[in-house]
Amino acid sequence: MAMCVEDRISSFPDPILCHILSFLPIKEAVRTSIISTKWRYLFASISTIKFDGYSMSGLTDRNIDNFKNFVDRLLKSPDQVRLDCFRLSHEICSWNDGDHDFDISGWICAALCRGVKEIDLQLSYLEDILPAVLFTCGSLVTLKLDAVGHKFKFPSDVCLGNLKTLHFRDSFFGDYSILRLISNCHVLEDLAFIECDFYNTSVLNIQTPSLKRFILDFDLGEFGDLKYVVVINAPNLIYFQCTDAVAQGYTLSTMKSLEKAHISICNCDTIDSQTIATHLIQVCNVRSLRLTINEIFRTSKLPIFHNLIEFEFLGRGFNGREIWLVEFLHRMPNLKTLTLNFPVVAGTQWKALEVPSCLSFHLKEIEISRFNTHMIDMEVSISNL
Repeated sequence: MAMCVEDRISSFPDPILCHILSFLPIKEAVRTSIISTKWRYLFASISTIKFDGYSMSGLTDRNIDNFKNFVDRLLKSPDQVRLDCFRLSHEICSWNDGDHDFDISGWICAALCRGVKEIDLQLSYLEDILPAVLFTCGSLVTLKLDAVGHKFKFPSDVCLGNLKTLHFRDSFFGDYSILRLISNCHVLEDLAFIECDFYNTSVLNIQTPSLKRFILDFDLGEFGDLKYVVVINAPNLIYFQCTDAVAQGYTLSTMKSLEKAHISICNCDTIDSQTIATHLIQVCNVRSLRLTINEIFRTSKLPIFHNLIEFEFLGRGFNGREIWLVEFLHRMPNLKTLTLNFPVVAGTQWKALEVPSCLSFHLKEIEISRFNTHMIDMEVSISNL
C-alpha cells in the first residue's frame, strides 16, 4: 500500500512560496506551475526576475516569439508585486535581431513601474535601449551596467536619490555627465568603474561624502596611459581598489575610515610617473594594504603607515631590489601580518634580508610564496613569531 506523503510546502502562505521561487532560475520557477492548482500562477508573483544563459537555453527560431510574449506578460501585466531585482544577461542580445525585436526598453520601464530595487544589465548593445527614466527612478537601490563598449551620456535631470550601489563595466564616458550622475546620488555607498575609459575628460572628480567602497579598475592593456587627473574626496571610504597605469595626477582627501586598500600600478617607468604614483599609495590611514607594482618607488616620499597591520606585496620580479623592500617595511611600525608574493627569475640570488627591527614588536605572521627556497638566504630574528 502506497504511503501518502504530506505536502507541507504547499501549505505555506503564498508570499513565502513566492520568496522561495525567487531563488530559482525563471525556467524552473515556471515549471512549478504543474504541481497543483495552488502553484499554477505563483511564478507570476515572484519578486526577482533574471534572464541569463540558462533561461535562454533551448530557444529556437520557432519558439523565440513565445518567449518574448511570455516576458511581456510577466513584466507588464497589471496588479503585479513590487520587484526586488531585474537582470538581463548578454545571451538575450544574440536573439534580439530584426526578426524578433525584443522590447528591452519596455521591459526596463515595466520593471521601474513595479518599483524595482535592483537592475543588473549585461548587454553588448545599449544604444537607444536605456530609457531616460532609468536615471530618475526613486526606487532604485542598486544599478549595475555591463555595457561592452557603450558610450554613456546621461540626461541633465539625472537623479537617483535612493541609489546605494552603482557599477559600470566595459563602458566609455566622453563628457562630465557621469560626474553629474554621481553627484546626484546622495546616499551612494558603493561605486565601481571596471575596465572603463574616460576619454575627452581632464579630471575625474569623485566628491561623495557617503561613499564607503570605491573600485577604479582600468583595462590597462587596452587604454594605456591615462590623460586625466583623479580627484577623490570620500572621507568615509572603507575600501579602495585602484588598478591604474598612472594618471596625470592624484588628489586624495584624508580617508580616516579606510580599512582596506588594493592598489595595482604598472607602466610606472619614469621619475615623474613614480612621483605621481606615490600620491596614490599615500593612503596612510589604511589598516590592510595590498600593493602590486613592477617598479621601485622612492620610499623617502612615502608616509609612515601607523595604522597598517596587514601588508601584502605582489611584484613582478625583484632581482637585487630587497633593500627597497626593507626600507618600505620600515614605514610600517605596527605591522602584524606580512605576505610577499612575487615570481623570481631563474638565477636571481637574494642577499641577506634582515627584517627591520621595528617589526619585531608586533609582527605575528610572515608568508613568502612563488619562489624557490634554494634562491634565498634570509636572516629573520623576530621574537613574536
